[in-house]
Amino acid sequence: MKKITFFVVFAFVVAVTGFSQANLQPAATVSLIRTETITVGQLRTEVERIERSMGQSLNGQQRREVLDGMINERLMLQAAERDRIGVTENELNMEINQLRAQMVPMLGRQPTEAEFATAIRNEFGLEMPIFREQTRRQLIQQRYLFSQKQSLLESATPPTESEIVSMFELTRAQFVRPEMVRISVIQVPYGPDAASRTRARQQVDELHREINNNANRFAEVLLRSQAPNSTFQGGDAGFIERNLETAQRVGQDFVNLVFGMRPGEISRVLERPTGFQILKITEAHTMRNLGLEDVIHPGTNITLRAHIANAMMQERQMRVLVQATQELHAELRRGRTFQIFDANLNW
Repeated sequence: MKKITFFVVFAFVVAVTGFSQANLQPAATVSLIRTETITVGQLRTEVERIERSMGQSLNGQQRREVLDGMINERLMLQAAERDRIGVTENELNMEINQLRAQMVPMLGRQPTEAEFATAIRNEFGLEMPIFREQTRRQLIQQRYLFSQKQSLLESATPPTESEIVSMFELTRAQFVRPEMVRISVIQVPYGPDAASRTRARQQVDELHREINNNANRFAEVLLRSQAPNSTFQGGDAGFIERNLETAQRVGQDFVNLVFGMRPGEISRVLERPTGFQILKITEAHTMRNLGLEDVIHPGTNITLRAHIANAMMQERQMRVLVQATQELHAELRRGRTFQIFDANLNW
């Protein structure tokens, strides 16, 4: 029995050792200013991260494309180092803070470090130290690309008036502004227990009686909700559109109620999952086909003309960005700047 156990353990150790050695084998080397190895293990890690984000396995050709991307990245980083192009910690922090600021509209406040780290993990599958390093490497590559291909990157020209009109004529059926309303909300939250729900109901009923279907009184109560010691909440809930997605998200009864109200009208007390609410419709817009001079979304000043022009310009900028990147990668790959070990890529 001991002999059998020994051989089982020995076989396991040999298998683990063999796997570790395979991971240490080179998948490729990059040699622009120095030799840098991309191991099979590093390639596996990147492939597995992409597979998790895509929800499917990559085939051999796709794995090779991942390796090509890793080679291109290291060539650009070595070239940037050669040309003394880098990113300071302050610059990196500014970039990270800009990403963090994108969460403010959703949360209504600055996210905590833990909340931001969770969002990065969910979105990119990366822990913060790795994400910071990846962001730093991307910024360096962007700077190096611009230093080498500035004239090409700046060659995209804005669309002409005739081009904008032609695009509008081709796509005008897509530009329909749906029926929508804008809502102001006063909410009294409640906890999980019955006593909390009863207290919240009594308070919201008092507020509803105080408002008494008067828009000015609604505004006064809404203003009181902003006080630091307020026991209820209030504010602009923004626009909601009348469509299936909205009905599935907030409930068909809620959609029927708010779209049956007139601007300035105040609702009865509603029981919602987060608390008791009183609503007021502040704007209402019917569905309509948009013309070039129409504002795309109420509350903004962006016309359909500007939207189409911006979209066309972004597409042109993306095309020159792809062209510039491909040209630079091809230039860096000329000569003996890298080597791929095909025999180590089969797993």
